[in-house]
Amino acid sequence: MSYTMDRKLDGYNILGACNPKMAHQALGMEPCVGAMLPWNVILCEIDGGVEVSAIDPVASMQAIKNPELTRVAGQVRDMLADVVKNA
Repeated sequence: MSYTMDRKLDGYNILGACNPKMAHQALGMEPCVGAMLPWNVILCEIDGGVEVSAIDPVASMQAIKNPELTRVAGQVRDMLADVVKNA
């Protein structure tokens, strides 16, 4: 996964997470999926630290009825869950 800083608000960062291989695979299945990429990871300052959260790619892909795309989204969800867990 690679991350790019999209926006920084006071105490709130929105990062776009993109794995080029997975994105290319998804685009090959559904060209319109590009409007839903990258998946966001949020860093939010809270009392005593920073909360890290990420979008669920499987949930966001439900609008597109394609089982193969859902499988790829599941792989991305697992990768994002590891990032959030290890943050």
